[in-house]
Amino acid sequence: MLVKETPPKQTEFPVTRDYALQRLEEFLPAAGSQYARLRNFDRGNGQHVHVSRLSAALRRRVVCEAEVVAAVVARHGIVQAEKFISEIFWRTYWKGWLEQRPAVWTGYLDELDKAREQLEVDHDLSQMYENACAGLSEIDCFDAWVAELKDTGYLHNWARMQFASIWTFTLGLRWELGAAFMSSHLVDSDPASNTLSWRWVAGLHTKGKAYLADADRIRAMTNGRFSPTGLARRAVIPTDGIVVPPPSPLRDFRDPDPSQPAMILITIEDLSLEGLPALGEMDIKAISVLSAEYETDRLALNDALKRATNTWPRAAVLVSPEEEGLRAAKALGCSQIVTGFASVGPTAQRLDMLGQKAPGYGMQLAEHLRSWDQEAWPFCNKGFYALRQKIPCLINATGTMR
Repeated sequence: MLVKETPPKQTEFPVTRDYALQRLEEFLPAAGSQYARLRNFDRGNGQHVHVSRLSAALRRRVVCEAEVVAAVVARHGIVQAEKFISEIFWRTYWKGWLEQRPAVWTGYLDELDKAREQLEVDHDLSQMYENACAGLSEIDCFDAWVAELKDTGYLHNWARMQFASIWTFTLGLRWELGAAFMSSHLVDSDPASNTLSWRWVAGLHTKGKAYLADADRIRAMTNGRFSPTGLARRAVIPTDGIVVPPPSPLRDFRDPDPSQPAMILITIEDLSLEGLPALGEMDIKAISVLSAEYETDRLALNDALKRATNTWPRAAVLVSPEEEGLRAAKALGCSQIVTGFASVGPTAQRLDMLGQKAPGYGMQLAEHLRSWDQEAWPFCNKGFYALRQKIPCLINATGTMR
């Protein structure tokens, strides 16, 4: 019942850099006023032509926010591309908000465990959950979205909101279970975006403001493909089991030292380290990859490894950053392990453990925080509006971060 399923292989959602850049080039003509007008229409499985379908690449930074925004602004200008740029910054907002409140992530995991324990002792609730996960709710749009999610690893962003609302308010299931179910299938799953979006729909992010799915709206936005009945007409906002603290400073981390030889560690949090000027001139003696569970992640990691070895051809490729890899890196003369900054989530937890081991091998873990995050995250400690107001100031005339 609780086994994680592997998302499908790369199809129309790029996770390799060449494919992602090709998709960006193909989508650019539609990223301006056309995107603003048509972005919320859900055309169905294989028909999501009005959105970029770059979310899987952006989530892993196969392509980065700055280069995507730069390309869109160069094509349409900031005003015409405002809606698309805002969507890019929503991802930034969620990550920045959670980074300043990491206890919300651990609180979510605790509440998820409790919800799963409840399933074990409540047969009726467990059956409702199983039916929802199997697409047997008898709500036409919801069941179709379950099938699409399992088949492709993707749902249109607007459909995700309807899905979360129906799960929470119509089916009456714990939002934590829904967030975990969706995350286990999404090819673009991100701890911050997924978890906090579900909290927002449930009325917990903006206190008392829930998102209630509407049958007429669903019918209109899916071009009549669905006509759901029996949807909740009132949002009963669940009790928030998570204590939301005030924003706090970013966790302590060590910046890479450009004067010290290093091992590059590639993780799914940042798969284009080779393009960073700050790392390009460093003495890179080894390259390693933090292993991944999902096949899609492994495909993306392999592509990133190829690019890294092209950039640093003299670096030794180590099998893993665990004990054997750490010994090998030390023998090669590495004094630091350099990786991209890992936002709150499973990768950050793994890097924390690695950072504790590294000094035993004469090395330190160092993380590169991109300027995109460094400049935007201070405006992510309240609602999205505070960040949205700053977007023009955060972008220069070519669409890149200052």
